[in-house]
Amino acid sequence: MASNIPNNNNKPGAPKKPKFGFNLYWIYALIAIVLIGIQLFSTFSGGVKKLKEEQELKNLIQSNNVDKIVLVNSKSAELYINVDSLKNFPEVAKGSFGGVNKGPHYLIENIGSPTQFENKLEKIKADTTNPKRFSNPVVLPEVKYEDRQNILRDVLMWVLPLGILILVWIFIMRRMGGGGGGGQIFNIGKAKAKMFDAESNVSINFDSVAGLDEAKQELKEIVDFLKTPKKYTDLGAKIPKGALLIGPPGTGKTLLAKAIAGEAKVPFFSMSGSDFVEMFVGVGASRVRDLFKQAKEKAPAIIFIDEVDAIGRARGRSVAQGANDERESTLNQMLTEMDGFETNTGVIVIAATNRADILDKALLRPGRFDRQIFVDLPDLAGRKEIFKVHMKPLKKLSTDVDVDQLARQTPGFSGADIANVCNESALIAARRNKQVIDRQDFNDAIDRVIGGLEKRNKVIAPKEKKTIAFHEAGHATVSWLLEYASPLVKVTIIPRGQSLGAAWYMPEERQITTKEQMIDEICAALGGRAAEDIMFGKVSTGALSDLEKVTKQAYAMVTIYGLNDKIGNISFYDSSGQSDYTFNKPYSEKTAEIIDEEVKKMIDECYVRTKKVLQENKANLEILAQKLLEKEILYREDLEEIFGMRSWDEGKDVVRVKETESGRNDHENKDQLNPPPVN
Repeated sequence: MASNIPNNNNKPGAPKKPKFGFNLYWIYALIAIVLIGIQLFSTFSGGVKKLKEEQELKNLIQSNNVDKIVLVNSKSAELYINVDSLKNFPEVAKGSFGGVNKGPHYLIENIGSPTQFENKLEKIKADTTNPKRFSNPVVLPEVKYEDRQNILRDVLMWVLPLGILILVWIFIMRRMGGGGGGGQIFNIGKAKAKMFDAESNVSINFDSVAGLDEAKQELKEIVDFLKTPKKYTDLGAKIPKGALLIGPPGTGKTLLAKAIAGEAKVPFFSMSGSDFVEMFVGVGASRVRDLFKQAKEKAPAIIFIDEVDAIGRARGRSVAQGANDERESTLNQMLTEMDGFETNTGVIVIAATNRADILDKALLRPGRFDRQIFVDLPDLAGRKEIFKVHMKPLKKLSTDVDVDQLARQTPGFSGADIANVCNESALIAARRNKQVIDRQDFNDAIDRVIGGLEKRNKVIAPKEKKTIAFHEAGHATVSWLLEYASPLVKVTIIPRGQSLGAAWYMPEERQITTKEQMIDEICAALGGRAAEDIMFGKVSTGALSDLEKVTKQAYAMVTIYGLNDKIGNISFYDSSGQSDYTFNKPYSEKTAEIIDEEVKKMIDECYVRTKKVLQENKANLEILAQKLLEKEILYREDLEEIFGMRSWDEGKDVVRVKETESGRNDHENKDQLNPPPVN
């Protein structure tokens, strides 16, 4: 466990008591001290000079300066100089700490054999070829034999290599364990959960979560049960053992868990599903046991497992046999802990996932995760509340910022997307040296999040620019003239992100979609290619993303939604997410051919219809494209001037994001650090 319950000594202002305990680094320090001590001992043991040449030994013997010779272990020889003659040898006379070196003074590391060494001495004594050099006859020094054992050296020769291997292994284990308490070699099976309790400073609560009223209500009941269980137990109710938060990324599942930690005021253990996964066998199951053990000791408590699909994937679905045994054993242990023979009184498990369809069915049954809470993308009212929450940190907002308008401009945005929009608006305002954040900054932030960064400096040939203008004008025209197509909000031929042009539409927020609506959407997507075909007699690669979208939607209509008369009311969609249709198609080859034929027929019919709409409105198409070439950006108001009002939009609250002329000029002047070259 990464953190313990804070005590009074950890409160601000309280004196901290020194903590003493065993640390692995003490071993490192001890080994270093021993090695340094050996080195210092050998350094201060006196000056010993090694004799490397036989002539040096010959000179010492023939000058009668050697008092005695000690043969150590019959391998090396230590020479001791006479005390009276030591002053003539200053290089070895000085001993440890400035004293006199009592010997040995010279060392011969390898003497061969003792007999050979004594014969060498006799030969040196007999060799008096220069008698004038010696005033006295040569007297051989006394030769002694000693057997010595260096116990410390022998021990170190065995201990040091073994110790180095152990230290390297511990270092590797710490690295693989991720460091910290859980990374220690003896703690590798411990759960690395972070714990929050009543004394932890968790600033997030349910008031910080907007647009998720239904999910908050169910989680509030769980928190309330932990605070006042008697209110429920008096009626015979039992505490839910688990709640599973399901929803797309960015919808606020983890934020809800943080709010629970801030509201519950009971020990809250937070851990990710990937934290259980380890390369060692049995570690995942061990961490599950340890996590629930810690929670039981602190009960009543809450366990939160983020991205639970990392360990909760359906068993027996691995391609390689045995490749998922460790993950399955971790899942089995979790199933046992949540609803086995042992009862986890007061311990509630809350998990979050984006992929509930791939979770094991045993994990989803009542008794384990009693409640499955769906956290969907926010609707209009939810987006409005989320905008209000994320606008609070923005200190200077202009009076023209309309939260209702921003909420209508962002259908399909998640809470994370809205938070990103608010942050981007502040960054854009600061980039333009503004004192406040106005409506245009929010509009540009929404465009930035949807389409990417504008690339006004990108050089595009006039011919290509004209093709792009007619392509985008084709999309805008068809979407404006078809009843069920999403109406245009803004269209531009300024490159943005990876696209050379872009158009923003306002899709209707609906729960179900009819065949006519999907057909109109396909026609609107084909409008760009159809416009190129009509105006230039040839098509380009600019419709790649449009064709991809059209193809997927057509196949979905035929194979999933049952919207094709020839295939009939049949769906080949696998809602369980267990990939039952991964290797074998659930239909025959003949049916596959019919599906391909029907998809092609549907797209061809839509393309013919799209070209017909554009042919009937070719003059307005040309006007729209010409305006795009002139202004580069057009809005809903511009299409109303050309085509007139959409009769289907009467009585609806439409979204308008058109900038004022002064605002547009200000945008262009301050946002273009490097203006494009003038041709």
